[in-house]
Amino acid sequence: MKVFKFGGASVNSADAVRNMAHIVQTHLESEPLVVVVSAMGKTTNLLEKLVPGAGTKDATPVSELRQQLEDYHLGIANGLIPNDKELVGKVQALLRQLDETVAQLNPSPEFYNFNYDQVVSFGELLSTTIIAHCLNHHGISTQWVDARQVVITDSHFREGRVDWAATQEAVDAAVSDWREKAVQVVITQGFIAGAKEKSDSYQFSIFNSNLSSTTTLGREGSDYSAAILAYCLGAESVTIWKDVPGFLNADPKFFPDTVKINEIPYDEAIELAYYGASVIHPKTVKPLQNMGIPLNIRSFIHPEAKGSVIGNYHTISPETPLYIFRNNQILLSVYPRDYSFIAEDNLQVIFGILSKIGVRVNLMQNSALSFSICVDNNPQLIDRLIEALKSMFRVRYNENLQLITIRYYTQQVIDRIVAGRPILLEQRSRLTEQLIVPLGE
Repeated sequence: MKVFKFGGASVNSADAVRNMAHIVQTHLESEPLVVVVSAMGKTTNLLEKLVPGAGTKDATPVSELRQQLEDYHLGIANGLIPNDKELVGKVQALLRQLDETVAQLNPSPEFYNFNYDQVVSFGELLSTTIIAHCLNHHGISTQWVDARQVVITDSHFREGRVDWAATQEAVDAAVSDWREKAVQVVITQGFIAGAKEKSDSYQFSIFNSNLSSTTTLGREGSDYSAAILAYCLGAESVTIWKDVPGFLNADPKFFPDTVKINEIPYDEAIELAYYGASVIHPKTVKPLQNMGIPLNIRSFIHPEAKGSVIGNYHTISPETPLYIFRNNQILLSVYPRDYSFIAEDNLQVIFGILSKIGVRVNLMQNSALSFSICVDNNPQLIDRLIEALKSMFRVRYNENLQLITIRYYTQQVIDRIVAGRPILLEQRSRLTEQLIVPLGE
């Protein structure tokens, strides 16, 4: 059994979905092909603006954003199968459910993470509903599967932690059903999951199922969804279909002379994903490594090309510097208010605050009198973080920064990338250089 994952760019229009369907059709085998799909195009970004408590700076009325969402998905549906009342009905039913969900959510800031998962998950529900209907319409036996019934997590919203035993049990039961029905393709959602355990903080259930609520696996978590399912299925391989020819050493939007890495060791891929390599989600590789499942990265634009493979290799091939950039960063520095030092007790308090608010640290550094962290500048979380830290510490921060990670660096490479910008913080190991600099124009 194989697992395919298609991201938003690969299903952002009717033509894109037809291309995706062609790729799927050319890889059908005796075992069901499990296909994990993200939300279409930039749907997640749009849905984020509909989350109660988001406090978006977008001046567009919510009603207009909601209409954009409907027009976009119905446009794709009608472009695939004109005048299909059944498909239009399915899309409209999901949109009504979205409206009901938004209406019942509490807009208070402390509910933001919970609200986010309940609303943003509709992007994947819409995309997979349209695609599964389209494949069945064209004679490919396809079963739509609710990921919230097979990928089970705790109630850690926006970063659900997988309950592997419950997930394995749910997947095993699902596989028996797929084989009994002799389906060719299983379509399910990436990024979203379901929490079985009750949460004392959130008493809400909008879905007619045994799940207490919807969770998500972290932004861009569809890759991780594919890895979870592959692990539980004992899959032969996972293939992520991207708009790039494979794993590149840098973002082609900024580097015209990128190099495709043909072979990447599991450990190397984990490091690169942790640093922010956008081609794979940070949690994706480890479950695959544990089972020895290769991860292919291939182009949906040129599906005949080989791409890159993450697997049981010793070194990357070819060997070349790798560049990772994280924009919109904020550097927070925390100082004790009294005459104490930044020691274990203070660090424990700081990490407790970070965990409670749900802020992921991209880089950290401490001295006797200060502790500095570099994090994504998410206003909904950062404002709460700064206020919480100010209750016990002095806080200084710099915004509009870029975190640069260079793997297999040389000083010449560092100088070229920094381009004379002041370095606010730097960390260097034998293989990796990380720098925080002002974001260039």
